[in-house]
Amino acid sequence: MRKLNSRTFISENFLLNSREAEILYHEYARDMPIIDYHNHLSPQQIAEDLPIGNLTDAWLEGDHYKWRAMRANGVDEKYITGESTKEEKFNSWAETVPYTLRNPLFHWTHLELKRYFNIDDILQPHSASDIYAQANAILASKSPSQLLEQMKVEVICTTDDPVDSLEHHQVIAKKKIFTKVLPTFRPDALLLIENDSFLSYIQKLENASGISVESMNDLLSAIHSRIEYFNQHGCRLSDYGLEQIFSDDFTEKEADIIFNKRLSGEEISEPEANLYASYVLFNLCKMYHGQGWVQQFHLGALRNNNDRLLRQVGADAGCDSIGDFSQAESMSRLFNRLDSEECLSKTITYNLNPSLNEVFATMMGNYSEGGIPGKMQFGSGWWFLDQKDGMEKQMNVLSNMGLLSRFVGMLTDSRSLLSYPRHEYFRRILCDLMAEDIRKGLVPNDMKFVGEMVQDICYNNAVNYFNFN
Repeated sequence: MRKLNSRTFISENFLLNSREAEILYHEYARDMPIIDYHNHLSPQQIAEDLPIGNLTDAWLEGDHYKWRAMRANGVDEKYITGESTKEEKFNSWAETVPYTLRNPLFHWTHLELKRYFNIDDILQPHSASDIYAQANAILASKSPSQLLEQMKVEVICTTDDPVDSLEHHQVIAKKKIFTKVLPTFRPDALLLIENDSFLSYIQKLENASGISVESMNDLLSAIHSRIEYFNQHGCRLSDYGLEQIFSDDFTEKEADIIFNKRLSGEEISEPEANLYASYVLFNLCKMYHGQGWVQQFHLGALRNNNDRLLRQVGADAGCDSIGDFSQAESMSRLFNRLDSEECLSKTITYNLNPSLNEVFATMMGNYSEGGIPGKMQFGSGWWFLDQKDGMEKQMNVLSNMGLLSRFVGMLTDSRSLLSYPRHEYFRRILCDLMAEDIRKGLVPNDMKFVGEMVQDICYNNAVNYFNFN
């Protein structure tokens, strides 16, 4: 491939295709702070607050988006997750970037180079050495907290296991840094009773809670103890990453029998596993409601499709994809049970299969509540859908089926501290979408009215919805 030449690709009006879009973005959206209510950043990295120093570590470590692109480009695994040097891995990424045209990675890569390092060059083999050196020099002098402040990130909510000590969050809370860093309760391991690691996980739960778990009542007590512990350390959200919501019919007695079978080492059938998970999930959701938390459900990923990569690299290797699971009935059963008992928390669902966007959006509209605007949220485009087309489809469906004006907006869902320009990406797309409606006469040509709605979606709605204070 010949050299790409463009020093002005990420221009001031990148993705803004009209004067109206420029006004909405530059006068209303651009300078709003960021609330990143779901990500996979390392609390330890932020607590230690040491400069990363190397662009490969900051950019490529754990980034399965980039890994997938590099594999698709024929890069040997040695230069992706293997034993090659950091510079060799970076150079392999630089070789891949020109081939990512029309993939969101091309946009994200150059937004991040521009915003963090003021680099306008297109990343490619001939520019790789200079970009690597320039970025490394800046990263050597900036700590994680400084990078977050640079992007005006007010709050981040990390993703944390119920047995986590939260020691790093405690260290961060004592520091005087711009960004508030809060934990999120992610109890997937508590639901997956059929996993080989389940019994050892219960032992970890016993150690963390100080409660001996010998029955279902003990399990729920230990979980409640951890929820209270998380709440004391600022947690205001829970999260799940599931194929589908568990919502089979159950009784407490049935769930207790199944749990005791597993504790004694007996085999558990799939129907038994689903009944157990349905019972525990229902009780978890009731506990969240008692704390006033928001609950999040990331649904629809078919994970670890490539056994070879799973053995070689491990989970989150970049071999997950969109699944074609049924979602409507299971969501309806769980939310209806909780609503019937008046213990349905604020809820965000994230859909990974774009053919189900309307299903998710209409399901969330079934369980609204007076006094809580936007209580049930059809969440932002997620994973394979957090790109221009996916975001536009999600916002258009939400507009048609619900209230875009109450949307809590974008999140990074990222493991990298350099991902915060994704919020800018979303904001530019939102402003262009709204501007196009103004130009077509579909909404009033009132820039202040529309601009304030844009600000709500970018920031204000999240402030009001999550109530982190």
